Amino acid sequence: MRLRSWLAATCSQDESAISFPKTQPSSSSSSSSSSSQRRRVVSDTSSSSDIPSSASISSLQSNLSLQTLPSVPSLQKLITQFETPNLSVSHLCSTTLNPKPSHPITCLAVHKNRLYAASAHEINVYDRADFSHLDAFNAHDPSSGSVKSVSFSDGKVFTAHQDCKISVWEITPSKRHKLLTTLPTVSDRLRRFALPKNYVSIRRHVKRLWIQHADAVTGIAVNNGLVYSVSWDKTLKIWRDSNLRCLESVKAHEDAVSAVAVSKDGTVYTGSADRRIRVWAKPLGEKRHVLVATLEKHKSAVNALALNDDGSVLFSGACDRSILVWEREDSANHMAVTGALRGHGKAILCLFNVGDLLLSGSADRTVRMWKRGEDGSYCCLGVLEGHAKPVKSLVAVTDSGANGVVSVISGTLDGVVKVWQVSVSVSDVPNEQKAKRY
Repeated sequence: MRLRSWLAATCSQDESAISFPKTQPSSSSSSSSSSSQRRRVVSDTSSSSDIPSSASISSLQSNLSLQTLPSVPSLQKLITQFETPNLSVSHLCSTTLNPKPSHPITCLAVHKNRLYAASAHEINVYDRADFSHLDAFNAHDPSSGSVKSVSFSDGKVFTAHQDCKISVWEITPSKRHKLLTTLPTVSDRLRRFALPKNYVSIRRHVKRLWIQHADAVTGIAVNNGLVYSVSWDKTLKIWRDSNLRCLESVKAHEDAVSAVAVSKDGTVYTGSADRRIRVWAKPLGEKRHVLVATLEKHKSAVNALALNDDGSVLFSGACDRSILVWEREDSANHMAVTGALRGHGKAILCLFNVGDLLLSGSADRTVRMWKRGEDGSYCCLGVLEGHAKPVKSLVAVTDSGANGVVSVISGTLDGVVKVWQVSVSVSDVPNEQKAKRY
């Protein structure tokens, strides 16, 4: 199934709506059916409207996401109801970047002191200290299509592309990026091409090696020497970092897979346009990953996944405008939904967890900041406003010695990257106030 860029189609007529995959004309009925399902699922967001910039946090309980997930309780509290009433939050947009040429920002990533911003097929690299431009790579290969994901492992940079391939780069001593190979590698293909059993049907009369993705690679995650990739071809593939060979290919979903997250213990979570999140693990002594659980609560396409630091909480964002919070059950090795975080007026497009903060970016052109309390409730600390188009990608980092300041970086479909300095602190309560409280 050949898919055009997700920029070819939009959720609605509103210029701020996010766009999704659209098929080219094909004789394959299954391909057109799959694409139709994707467009039908994501159209749930078309009836929503932007949240007015003056909307107060007190209106969170009555927003549009209740219409699609009324059975899921809300987890958030107002700041005045939160367990830390003397919480102080401030944020400031310190830098705005406009990578050239001006294309939608499809992916952001931070590695050490470098910021990677993917704009169409080109990846720009900036120094995070002063945001000076360090390098631009893949600029001369427009045939690779837009970059969907950037990840890092063992000194290598992995980039996922629209053209079904994963590129592997090394950083030279001069801080430039040099292409090492693409996955699957030539040697891996040569090892398998002669045996018919190594081929799978991707559509009528078309076969490919099972180690090859057959459509756009949409996400990459790295953990413990393994690289996990997901694709619109509905599969999850696992690669070994050391020799770059494909170890497994799993038919993960019934529709395009758009997100992947991996916990430190190796549990893999995949989110799809089929509205499901699936949990994968490799049992002790086994060679392959098996399906552990299927998480079903979303009413439309799952666009983003994020895990907290210890992997005990999973966050999922979808076109139904809600962020669902899943926590590990004591009696099982998978997650169960505990509630929803509401406030965005359109599809959730990206999530990022840093420390005890969760950041969510949406087609409503805002970024929301959520903080978890000790009782499992959440508070919306604030809304980052100022983007003119949907927020497609987020990344955040807390530097040592930053005195609690978190650098939040957001990228949008109009090719703009904004850097925000967010400060969250708890002020001391005067003794007389403590006496009154107790």
